[in-house]
Amino acid sequence: MNLSFFDQFLSPSLLGVPLIALAIMIPWLVLQTPTNRWLNNRLMTLQSWFVNRFTYQLLQPMNLGGHKWATILTALMLLLITINLLGLLPYTFTPTTQLSLNMAFAIPLWLTTVLIGMLNQPTIALGHLLPEGTPTPLVPILIIIETISLFIRPLALGVRLTANLTAGHLLMQLIATATFVLTTTLPSVALLTSLILLLLTVLEVAVAMIQAYVFVLLLSLYLQENV
Repeated sequence: MNLSFFDQFLSPSLLGVPLIALAIMIPWLVLQTPTNRWLNNRLMTLQSWFVNRFTYQLLQPMNLGGHKWATILTALMLLLITINLLGLLPYTFTPTTQLSLNMAFAIPLWLTTVLIGMLNQPTIALGHLLPEGTPTPLVPILIIIETISLFIRPLALGVRLTANLTAGHLLMQLIATATFVLTTTLPSVALLTSLILLLLTVLEVAVAMIQAYVFVLLLSLYLQENV
């Protein structure tokens, strides 16, 4: 039976029930939980160091009002990075390759930042729609352009994460298929493609981490504008 390269992005189901919710909950089981011990193990120490450094870098440019979002942004970062990395394992499903899931993360959080700006500082929030010093004839056009760019932000967040992960998975599958086919006919070329696949896998690990960081970083920048 010939399978399409895009079949790997289909949401798995059991007895007609989609398992995407289970795939989202499993990453939380991988993370270490704090204990009452005086000394933690190496994995817990590394995880705590990572969370502290990420939170510090993310909240450093914000004022105190934005620090209330530390828990949400850090939890989202850990969830995305764990899902992305687990999706690189064989015979696994990556929920973040689904645009619907990424938009479900992006739209509510983006809308919350906009509403916070409208409620706390409506003058400054609306002032972002019109750059200072704009010539009078260009005012209506720039307001329309800035409004469109404002509503495109959540779409850009979701599409960026989906496109990068989907492209990486497809490229890995194409090279892996080529390596499998060339193993019997051209072993030397198959060895070269295997090396390329190894390097691409390392690159995809970096992309999985970077894209999760970029997603949360852009959300923090949107929050910084409205807090």
